[in-house]
Amino acid sequence: MYRALHDNWTLSGPDHAGVPATVPGCVHTDLLRAGLIDDPYVDDNEHLLGWIGRTDWAYTTTFRWAPDGHDRVDLVFDGLDTVAEVELNGTVLGRTANMHRRYRFDATAHLREGGNVLRVTFTAPYAYAEAEEARLGARPGPYDEPYQFIRKMACNFGWDWGPTLVTSGIWRPVGLHSWSGARLAAVRPQVRADGVDVTVEIERARTAEAVAVTATIDGTGVEVKVPEGATTATLSLDVADPRPWWPLGYGEQHRYELTVTAADDTWSRMVGLRTVTIDPDAFRIVVNGTPVFVRGFNWIPDDCFPARTDAATLETRFGQAVGAGANLLRVWGGGVYESDAFYDLADRLGLLVWQDFPFACAAYPDDLAAEVEAEARDNVERLMPHPSLVLWCGNNENIEGYQHWGWQSSLGDLTWGASLYHSVLPGVVAALDPGRPYWPGSPYSGAPDRDVKDPSTGTVHIWTVWGSDDYTRYADYTPRFVAEFGFQGPPVYATLRAAVSDDPLTPDSPGVLHHQKAAGGNEKLLRGLGAHLPAPATFDDWHYLTQLNQARAVSFGVQRFRSLMPYCMGTVIWQLNDCWPVTSWAAVDGAGRRKPLWYELRRAYAPRLLTFQGSALALVNDDAAPWTGTLELSRRSLSGAVLASSSVPVTVPPRAVLEVPLPPELSTAGDPRRELVVASAGPARAIRFFEEDPAVDYPVAAFTGTVAAVPGGYEVTVTATTVLRELALFPDRLDPAAAVDDLLVTLLPGESATFTVTTGLELAAADLLSHPVLRCVNEARP
Repeated sequence: MYRALHDNWTLSGPDHAGVPATVPGCVHTDLLRAGLIDDPYVDDNEHLLGWIGRTDWAYTTTFRWAPDGHDRVDLVFDGLDTVAEVELNGTVLGRTANMHRRYRFDATAHLREGGNVLRVTFTAPYAYAEAEEARLGARPGPYDEPYQFIRKMACNFGWDWGPTLVTSGIWRPVGLHSWSGARLAAVRPQVRADGVDVTVEIERARTAEAVAVTATIDGTGVEVKVPEGATTATLSLDVADPRPWWPLGYGEQHRYELTVTAADDTWSRMVGLRTVTIDPDAFRIVVNGTPVFVRGFNWIPDDCFPARTDAATLETRFGQAVGAGANLLRVWGGGVYESDAFYDLADRLGLLVWQDFPFACAAYPDDLAAEVEAEARDNVERLMPHPSLVLWCGNNENIEGYQHWGWQSSLGDLTWGASLYHSVLPGVVAALDPGRPYWPGSPYSGAPDRDVKDPSTGTVHIWTVWGSDDYTRYADYTPRFVAEFGFQGPPVYATLRAAVSDDPLTPDSPGVLHHQKAAGGNEKLLRGLGAHLPAPATFDDWHYLTQLNQARAVSFGVQRFRSLMPYCMGTVIWQLNDCWPVTSWAAVDGAGRRKPLWYELRRAYAPRLLTFQGSALALVNDDAAPWTGTLELSRRSLSGAVLASSSVPVTVPPRAVLEVPLPPELSTAGDPRRELVVASAGPARAIRFFEEDPAVDYPVAAFTGTVAAVPGGYEVTVTATTVLRELALFPDRLDPAAAVDDLLVTLLPGESATFTVTTGLELAAADLLSHPVLRCVNEARP
């Protein structure tokens, strides 16, 4: 029997006492709710709150309890952040030092009939981490923060997209578990294509005696007796006529309920029957014997305060990932192991999950081995029932750091984590979850002595483009699998305006700069425009053009890597989401609004893609059926006149790419400044201009527009009189709650596009059709 203990909590610190507290939660959100601090996401309030992470805090609650006839009562914490002492009725039950683990304490002898007092005292995270750094020796990392010395969400200490908001608190559920006889201490289902083998570990509350353990799935049941003195058993169940679980786009996500019982303790989960392997050289994820081309996103914590990320938020965010065409999320190593709701949702949708163990971008002391092993065992056991989880990864960029970031000279004889990634973590996975692949880190080329930057094997991260090179540099890469790449853009206007009170907003006004955490980020944004787009003259230009350039840059990379299929078998974009309102690499900003990048990725990640690659057109068919039709090609003037054309019957096999060379009359312009090439095959279309936008002799944009009220908003129809390059509608400038169904649509003369705007406000038609709400590259400036 389980009883949650989420009521009547108060928070206390040196200058605060009896603050009403919410559990699960954290100090920041409790102080914010009580009106004792300002919103850390607004302006530079973050800088005023550094004291919270340097302060000890205590959470206290009282609850009533009466004996319930069970042999034992455990106090169970699903998550304590991070260094804590747990005290019940004046007795210390235990101490913790890991945000990423669950904890269970025997409270039987310490509970009182009637009133009980539970107190959790948290040591300041900085005090603990800095003491560990002094004890173990300083090690290199990207920031002047000690996050590698505490088993806590690393990005709490700030990142190049996140604020420094170092938390404490009871961040996941807490409760009392009453039980008798025996309990299921661990249940580890190893699925196969035709059934499941379940290993159980039991804990006894009474004298050692045989315990009956049963397991059932799809109407089939098995029972074993765990004899006196034994604690483990394995039960094998076969499923008649098994139906496999498939990733999104490859088949159904069929799942079976698996139930395991020991004494009066029952464990039940939905499992999927499937196999998964990784080709270590080509780095192909193979599910049920079928290679999967990964169209993915990196996932960071969706809020700096993870307890605020509820199931409804996850539903929205996963819908945005799937809506953009993704089939995988990589849970990045600077965050957390996500909630059960996260993986349940991925299972249901067929969205694959790549799970980093939480180590990122720093040298970690191998002295953490015992704690890391306990953490890994806990989370492998918790998450292994999920069919969506297809990969355990040891860390993010730590092996690259050791090879390429100058660590070796500064480390001397100090360890940097090698034994964690090459021994401890793979040992846990091999022992507990051998049916699921383990990969030591990313980037990684398949063996410790290989250079992680070798694109011919394993995974690579490509950051030269954002760091120093033009985005066309993606065309020079021929990788096997790209696990990180991206380009920055500012958040949606309504998001930025709500978070920054600068008046006026400018690209370098104080609040805008505070919400840009990347070193030299705004300079890189402007440099990245290069020859591709005109220099912005106003803030509105800067906002539109840098968002547009982000969309173009990432789409360029996606299309390049998809055109290399099956040599390249994955693109995982940095990143899907943000944890607060910030200029970043995300496709969905910190308020959950879709940036122009998201809409462009929906086209670039479509199962069937047309993409110009060099002197050829690539038809990418990531579908189970052949793509058969007619490829229409034409070279046109900007006025729409057809100057040359061809029609080619095409058949692209399933999960394949067909390259069609462009004939000279289509690939060579008579007047590059006034011509373009159009390719179409069914609904798929691609347009290539012969010159970059500043060099194109565009006519000033001309169009007709109509606005019609529809349930829930408006339909805005734009008909092009001239070419309209990447037409975009930004209704959030009129109503922060408004959204639009499409963006960045290029129209040729005579073509029309209809945008559906959802809003609860009455908006003027003239406003919806005017600058800066309606924009295109070749617009007439006001």
